[in-house]
Amino acid sequence: MHNYYNPEVETASREKLNQIQTKNLIEQVKHVYDNVPLYRERMDAKGVKPEDIKSLDDLKKLPFTSKQDLRDTYPYGMFAVPMEDVTRIHASSGTTGKQIVVGYTDGDMDIWNTCVARQLTAIGATKEDKVHVSYGYGLFTGGLGLHGGSHKIGCTTIPVSSGNTARQLTIMQDFGSTILGSTPSYAMYLGESAERAGIDTSKLPLKAGIFGAEPWTEEMRQSIEKSLNIKAYDIYGLTEICGPGVAFECTEQNGMHVNEDHFIIEIIDPETGENLPDGEKGEIVFSSITKKAFPLLRFRTKDIGVITHEKCACGRTFVRMSKPLGRVDDMLIVRGVNLFPSQIEAVLLKENHSPNYQIIVDRNGSLDSFEVDIEMNEEHFSDKPSDIIKMEKSLENKFKSALGIKPKVNLVSPDTIPRSEGKAVRVVDKRKVYSNK
Repeated sequence: MHNYYNPEVETASREKLNQIQTKNLIEQVKHVYDNVPLYRERMDAKGVKPEDIKSLDDLKKLPFTSKQDLRDTYPYGMFAVPMEDVTRIHASSGTTGKQIVVGYTDGDMDIWNTCVARQLTAIGATKEDKVHVSYGYGLFTGGLGLHGGSHKIGCTTIPVSSGNTARQLTIMQDFGSTILGSTPSYAMYLGESAERAGIDTSKLPLKAGIFGAEPWTEEMRQSIEKSLNIKAYDIYGLTEICGPGVAFECTEQNGMHVNEDHFIIEIIDPETGENLPDGEKGEIVFSSITKKAFPLLRFRTKDIGVITHEKCACGRTFVRMSKPLGRVDDMLIVRGVNLFPSQIEAVLLKENHSPNYQIIVDRNGSLDSFEVDIEMNEEHFSDKPSDIIKMEKSLENKFKSALGIKPKVNLVSPDTIPRSEGKAVRVVDKRKVYSNK
């Protein structure tokens, strides 16, 4: 039995979905052209007018939008409605420059809440559930995003926010939380903390978790499922497009359904900008076709993924996207080899090592150094230096086989790599201090 929040849309024919998207796209292009100077200038420069957009095929006539455009128009230059119609503001963390500021009308908020409600319903949530929200509240979209979707269904929402892990575990036990929302790295930490506190997670009412905001692997999913005794589901979103709920997993766990009545997904070649067909790996590009306050068209996410239009076994007809397979800009190039942090994580979990790690890349003269610090777990802990050296060498060879390049592995004591209650910092690239950018 599969559950739908909006069955008539979620299971609509491809023809019907195309009609919905075409209508919404045509209206949105006119809206941004009339109200956002940057779009008007870019479209004029390309010789494209709103009336030229008649079908989904015409989407590629429109210019791309990048994160730099949003920094250049900070804070409100991309808003398409008067500020008195904006009822909520969110923003990105701004760790790599100016914050990205986004806005929502009441209608936008309702759409966002509906998108998250679809995921919750897809994994079986009902009014009987207690949704324990451990995403951070505030300008970050995670906490209030999951909160709104939970509220829309009528679940009991427990707005715990992130941090204070001992209290989180007490609340889970005492309040009877049934669905957890957090970053995957924090879910791992909750599982570790429960084990250390002697809490038997199989006795908790917790049954499912919705995890997003950072990349995670299938191996990490299995690890979370085992440690918290739940089913772990992926949710995809980004501040610029909406927040969590752009795409979501159902119980089939076979890719994430894009909420196509509100968002159009494209996969492009990151070098040429050309569209790629289903099954080919490329950069994910999103267009918001119903959001009114901050409507981005053809936004380059820098996430790498694959899509398929095959109907899911759950009955949904929405296009499905893979978990992001890395980032165009998170990709490390070390001694000419391209690698992603998720590849490191996959090796560690396959070998039953702790997924708490940090990659340190530096440059000595003209040569890159590449090290991975990995926490030892109870299973691998040893006070004999010779045992540790042997494990380090074994892991170095495993990485060489998986990555094509051998890092120096340093096994460190448990709990020595800083834990994050938000997004985990997996890469420290010290080479940037040498760049002229």
